[in-house]
Parts: sequence; structure tokens; C-alpha cells
Amino acid sequence: MSASEDQSDVERVLLGDIAAFEGIVHRWQGPLINLAYRFCQDRGRAEELAQEAFLRCYRALRQWRRDAAFSTWLFALATNLYRTELRRIPPRTQSLDDIAEPADARVFDEGLEDRDRDLVVRRALVALPGKYREVLILFYFHDMDVAAAALSLGLPEGTIKARLFRGREILRSKLPQMLAAPRLKEA
Repeated sequence: MSASEDQSDVERVLLGDIAAFEGIVHRWQGPLINLAYRFCQDRGRAEELAQEAFLRCYRALRQWRRDAAFSTWLFALATNLYRTELRRIPPRTQSLDDIAEPADARVFDEGLEDRDRDLVVRRALVALPGKYREVLILFYFHDMDVAAAALSLGLPEGTIKARLFRGREILRSKLPQMLAAPRLKEA
């Protein structure tokens, strides 16, 4: 994704060529929906959140100061929107201890499929407290470094580092037993 394409499309929109916003949507729709999905785990809601993020982006284009990449600004705007919306109407979450354990006696190293492992990891991530989940999602699933995640969440870098550490520690303490537990039988 090209920063120059973003810059060009923003300039065209600001000069009155509303159709140029389509290029921005085309480039960033998938990543914004994916980011929203990581926050809410609901595809329909993720699409609605991404649509709202684009609407807010369009309305606030003049506020992009160009001191950071357009994508960083867009993701910060979207992340703040998603966090606000999820505080207002939180996603349904479960405690890590309440996640159903699989029924098959195989352990992770003896055949738990990647898909099953990924599902357990996603469930564990969703069950984390929001402040840890948000940071882990941005860092690991959206490849943001600490500085970009801090900018996106409006937090100091030290806070991001602390939340990454604590979130990883929580997952590290819960995942081994969840991954080693027998699998649920498909209904």
C-alpha cells in the first residue's frame, strides 16, 4: 500500500474530488474490517465499525497533519472509534477459565491441529481484559511497533510495553493448559 497513493487521494478529496475517497476505501477496507474484527469477533459488527471509521475519516481528512503516515492516522482514528464503541456496547466475552475444554485426550504436541490451536488462542485473546487485548491485537495482528500502537491508542510507549508484557504473561499462564486439554467433539 503506497503512502504516495494515500497522499494523492487525500489531496484530491480535499480539492473537491469526492470520488478519490474510493481509492482510500479500496486500499484500507480489508485492514480496517480485520482490525475491527479482532476487537469484536463479529464480522457484521466489524463491517459496520469499519464503515463508521471511513465516515469519520472522510469528515476529518483536513485534520490529518501529515506528521505521520496516513495509515497510522487512519488506524489511530479507527482504533479510537472501535474502543469507544466497544465500551458502549461491549462484545460478549468469557473468562479464560470458562472456555470449554476439548474432549479428546490428544495433547497439543500429539496432533492438535493448527486450526484448533488458533481457535483456542483467539478465544483466549478475546477473554483478556480490553486494555491488554487492544495492545496485543495492534502489535501482533496488525504488525504495529510499540510507537505506532502508542500513537494509535493515545498512550505512552511505556504503558504499551507494560500492557504487552502483562497480556503475554496472562496468556502464557492460561494457554498451556488450554492447548493440552482434550478437544471438543464436533457436533
